[in-house]
Amino acid sequence: MLIVRKRALQLLIVLLLLSVATFTLMKLASGDPVKTILQADELLVTAADEERLRAELGFDRPLIVQYGQWMWKLLQLDLGKSYVKGKPVWQELMERLPATLQLTAGGMAVLLLISVPLGIAAARYPGRWPDLLSRALALVGAAVPGFWLGLMLVYLFAFKLQLLPSMGKGSLTQIILPSFTLGFPLAAVYARLLRAGLLQSLSHDYIRAARGRGLPEWRVVSLHAFRAALLPVVTVFGMGIGSLLGGAVVVETLFSWPGLGSMAVEAIFSRDYPVIQGYVLLTGVFAVTINLLVDLSYSIIDPRIRYEKGVSL
Repeated sequence: MLIVRKRALQLLIVLLLLSVATFTLMKLASGDPVKTILQADELLVTAADEERLRAELGFDRPLIVQYGQWMWKLLQLDLGKSYVKGKPVWQELMERLPATLQLTAGGMAVLLLISVPLGIAAARYPGRWPDLLSRALALVGAAVPGFWLGLMLVYLFAFKLQLLPSMGKGSLTQIILPSFTLGFPLAAVYARLLRAGLLQSLSHDYIRAARGRGLPEWRVVSLHAFRAALLPVVTVFGMGIGSLLGGAVVVETLFSWPGLGSMAVEAIFSRDYPVIQGYVLLTGVFAVTINLLVDLSYSIIDPRIRYEKGVSL
């Protein structure tokens, strides 16, 4: 429980720093949100209108006071209202969140379906065709930008072959292309990570002992070596969750997927600062929480790791 409390305290500190950085960056951003609101309402703007709205929103007060008021509302899950739509930001985030979670789950499914079999095959047959295929896919995945891969998939499967829809959300077929675009570049990298971990695990004495006891090879690999090889993969996944969420922004925009990423892009173009702040904070909470879960999963993946009084043994 000590490690949970320590990680929870670190989570709160990170979120506090993130809130300060988000608030400061929004204040330093170009453009006047007051003019954005008035123009969005298509009113005949006067100086008096601007001053009245500025005072109403509290923008005429010192920054530290504005930050304190914003934090107090944040603690009550009140992220303010969208300048453009006039809806509560929290409501808008919750409406878009299921679509992003659905796309992320699709990307994770593609990642696992490609990386796990390919990584195991590459480790079992080093230097042979599964290993060469894994290496080639890793190079392609690392070199090809996500938006270009998405465009090529749309051109091939939606325009030329007309097998899959190119945009929108609603049917199962509409999630295939965005999921593959999101998951494939990561799958190629994780397959190589898994291969390296498995090769190291397969050289250990306990693996030779398991083989010496006559255990089937599939059991040695899947139950003993695979488990030990997961540690670096899970660690990199926790550190790369930000890349996954960042990739979702591009993919959602490319495929007109109504998730948090496309909402953030729309908010950036319209300078809807409360929505941008809400998006950054929510993704920050996801990233920190997943890293906490990754830390806690170490002792489950490898029983040799135990946390006692804050020390890993």
